[in-house]
Amino acid sequence: MTLVGFYVVQNTAPGQRLHVAARLADKAFQRGHRIFINAADEAQARALDELLWTHRSTSFLPHGLHGHEHSDTIAIGWGQEPENHNDLLINLQLAIPAFFSRFQRVAEVVTQEPDSLAALRESWKFYKARGYQLEKHDL
Repeated sequence: MTLVGFYVVQNTAPGQRLHVAARLADKAFQRGHRIFINAADEAQARALDELLWTHRSTSFLPHGLHGHEHSDTIAIGWGQEPENHNDLLINLQLAIPAFFSRFQRVAEVVTQEPDSLAALRESWKFYKARGYQLEKHDL
């Protein structure tokens, strides 16, 4: 069954969710995971694509927008079917994607921005009511 982790940031800065997603992707990649990042929309996906090139000067994260070159290890989509990915889903949408249960792990990034906080509280209730194992990580 899918393990769901909520990564809670005590911050409301607009780009904070992207920076947390980059950190999670970096850590997961170093551990050998294949990652699908589900961005809120195409603009956010493109911003995250740029951020992953510069995230850490000492590391390289092979990634690409969904369906493009280099997306077999880390793919960045915005609602598309993840195709060959089923290891780790980093969800940046405020809704739970229909395909979440195909993944071994789901990471939900929570900030203190009111819309994000309210939506992810509902996500917690959704996962919990269906019996998924939940973890909370304070960042």
